[in-house]
Amino acid sequence: MAAPKLTLYVDVVSPFSYLAVHVVRNSPVFAPCEVTYVPALLGGIFKHCGNTAPIMVKSLPLRCFHSHSSYPARFVYPSPQPRSSRPFSDKSTWINLERLRWARLFGVPMTEQVPPGWPQSSVAILRALAALSLLAPEKVGDVLAALCHASFACQQRVSTAEQFLPIFSEVLGKEMADAVAAQCTSEEAKKLLMVNTEKAIETGAFGLPWFVATDVAGKTECFWGFDHLAQVAAHLGLERPVGHGGGEGWKAVL
Repeated sequence: MAAPKLTLYVDVVSPFSYLAVHVVRNSPVFAPCEVTYVPALLGGIFKHCGNTAPIMVKSLPLRCFHSHSSYPARFVYPSPQPRSSRPFSDKSTWINLERLRWARLFGVPMTEQVPPGWPQSSVAILRALAALSLLAPEKVGDVLAALCHASFACQQRVSTAEQFLPIFSEVLGKEMADAVAAQCTSEEAKKLLMVNTEKAIETGAFGLPWFVATDVAGKTECFWGFDHLAQVAAHLGLERPVGHGGGEGWKAVL
């Protein structure tokens, strides 16, 4: 019988992509799966879908809502709290809270602070991962995990070749890392990254991480977001931890 298959589209700029990569790689739940890690441009997906990057979503004072809303006034607080006193004034605040909650629940190493300069462009590093896909696709998950860990758990900058190539070298060895360095600015690597991003969009992606899951019967379904990890496992027919000692994370996911 064929093994369940999971294709995981990720961008290293996304903390939720890091969470997905870490759990899929380290949880025994996904051990029976054939997993393919695919670098894709989160910014390109947002642009195609007309989405605003979540960290750019800002809330308006309730008085603005009142002045533009067609809802009756009883649905609006007459004296809104000042922005500084509201706990979740912007979506970026909520995202930061959520990434830390999930990291604690699943035991994923992650610092309280976001990486220095975050979010930075991930184009160069994704092209390098695309180049690695051309040279040694079985190594993409190893390097991806190391890069995300360096960024979100160790506060390292990883957006430029000078910053991320030493991590490639540490994981792959100097010879393979040099081959990636020679290939990462090639037209082949650039084209593959765009093809990956387009494939994610074609399957319905509007954000990352994006899961394309095929069970042993050949039925494929897609899922978005780390918080739907249990639905991914359920579709694939994977056994999740239950009861005492099953892990707080699995009890919390959808």
